[in-house]
Amino acid sequence: NVLTKFKELSLKSKLIAGAVGVAVILQVKERVNPTPTVSVITLEGTIIAGRSGQFGNKVINLESTRKMIDSAFKPRNLKLVCVNINSPGGSPVQSDLVSQYIKMQAAERNVDVVAFVEDLAASGGFWLACTADKIYAARSSFVGSIGVISMGLGFHELIKKYGIESRVFTAGENKLVLDPLSPLKESDVEIIKTRLSDLHEHFIEHVKTSRGDRLKADDKTLFNGEVWTGQKALELGLVDGIDTFDGYIDREYVRKGKLWRIITPKQSGGGLLSSLFRAPFQPAVNNILSQLAFAAISGSLQQHSSPNNQVLYQEDISASSLYLDQQSNPGCALTLEDPTAFKISQENLKMK
Repeated sequence: NVLTKFKELSLKSKLIAGAVGVAVILQVKERVNPTPTVSVITLEGTIIAGRSGQFGNKVINLESTRKMIDSAFKPRNLKLVCVNINSPGGSPVQSDLVSQYIKMQAAERNVDVVAFVEDLAASGGFWLACTADKIYAARSSFVGSIGVISMGLGFHELIKKYGIESRVFTAGENKLVLDPLSPLKESDVEIIKTRLSDLHEHFIEHVKTSRGDRLKADDKTLFNGEVWTGQKALELGLVDGIDTFDGYIDREYVRKGKLWRIITPKQSGGGLLSSLFRAPFQPAVNNILSQLAFAAISGSLQQHSSPNNQVLYQEDISASSLYLDQQSNPGCALTLEDPTAFKISQENLKMK
C-alpha cells in the first residue's frame, strides 16, 4: 500500500515528498479560503517615457509599471492597495496614464487605494498621489508643486560670435517654436504660455476631482506651484493625515490581530549607476553634460523642430540642489528661478 511504499523511500525522497505534500495542501487551502491580501505598489523616480533614464536611474511610466500594477491587483482576496510614492514629477502624459491605469484596476476589483508620500510627491508625483482615495505623508515630506514649467537657453549670440549661421526651413509658421539658435519671438512666448495654461488646468482639474471638498484653501494658494511639507499640506487639505506605510499597516492590521498577507511587486528599471547618481545630483549631471556638449559641437548642429519643454515640475527647498531637465534637447532646460527653490523639468513635449 501507499504507507508501505513511503516507508521504503530514502530519507531524501521522504523529505521531497513531504515538501510537495505541504505545498499542495497550502495551495488547495489558498484556493478554498484565500488569505486577505494588501498589495504595495512602489512608484519611485522621475516620470518619463522609456524603460530607464540616463545612467540607468529609475523611471515611472505606464510601460515600466504596467506589470507591477497588474500583479498588485491580481490576488483573489485583495482588500487594499497601497501606493508608496517618491517622485519629483515629470511628464504630465505619463503621470495621467499611470494614474488612470491604477484607477481602472481599482474600479474593476472594487478595492480602495491609499497613497503614502515618502521623501516627495511633487508636481507629477502629486498627480500620482491623487490617484488614491486617501493620501498620507510624513511631517517632512515635500508635497504639492501643482504647476507647469518651460525652460530653455538661447544660443543665437554664441553662434554669431563664432560666425555660425542657423538655417531652418519650415512649412507652417508655428512649426518651429523657441528655436535656441534664433532670437526670442513674442509670438513664441504666447504659444508656450497657452500650452502651459492648458496643462495647468488639466492638473488642477485632476487634483480637485480627487480631493474634492477636503481642500481647505483657495485656488491661488493651492495651485501657484508652491511645495509644502507634509504638515502644511495636511492643513491645506492636500493630504489626509501624517502617517507612514509601516505605521498604517501596524495600526490597522498587525495590532488588530488580523492575518493578512502583504505582497510587493517590483518596478522595472534602475541599475548600479542609479545608486551612484541619484536625484537631485544625477539629473544635474546629465544636463550639464548635455549643455557642455551642445556648446562644444554647436557648429554641426542639426535643426530642432520645437525644443521647448513643458512638464510638471518640482520645487525642492534646498540651496544645494540644482534640478535640470531629465531628457532635454541640448539647448534647453537650465534655469535658476529662486535662491532657495529650483525647478525641474523632465520631458520634451514636441513633434518633429
